[in-house]
Amino acid sequence: MTARTLAVNASRDRQIRWLPWILAIVAFWLSASLVLDLLVMPVMYTAGMMTEPSFATVGYSLFEAFNHVELVCAALILTGLLTLRCPLPAFSTVISGSRCRWAVGTGATLLAVVLIYTYGLTPEMGALGISLDAFAPQAPAPAAMAWMHGTYWGLELVKLLGLGLLARLCYQDLQSAS
Repeated sequence: MTARTLAVNASRDRQIRWLPWILAIVAFWLSASLVLDLLVMPVMYTAGMMTEPSFATVGYSLFEAFNHVELVCAALILTGLLTLRCPLPAFSTVISGSRCRWAVGTGATLLAVVLIYTYGLTPEMGALGISLDAFAPQAPAPAAMAWMHGTYWGLELVKLLGLGLLARLCYQDLQSAS
């Protein structure tokens, strides 16, 4: 074997080591999102938490922390996907699912969704819900809040579909690598 063949094999081995980590982060993020969406939020809603004056503060704190965890997950996933594509020529055809342009595009889309959550929706929704007058009666939620909730759920659907696609692509590659 030549030195070039050994270097290519070593590069391929390093890439294969990224696959389980990417898949684990995708699985963690997907499961955490589903727990938040299907368990925590409905429980808070049915418990009457939305009628409490401190709901906006509690919601903002919860989502701010979760959004930062999502930022770390999105950054690690995109880094891993870019690492898998690293030695490929610019216009090469890729058979591997996790190394295709769709995977990198999906990873970038997930990062964009999380940035919108973290720096757009969460601060705005928190600001709309906070009453600065402690003695005033609780006002109903502004109309803009309904629009923002719709935007949140639309972006959440995009995020969950993207995570599902990445899980499928990485799992198929992991199965074929072993």
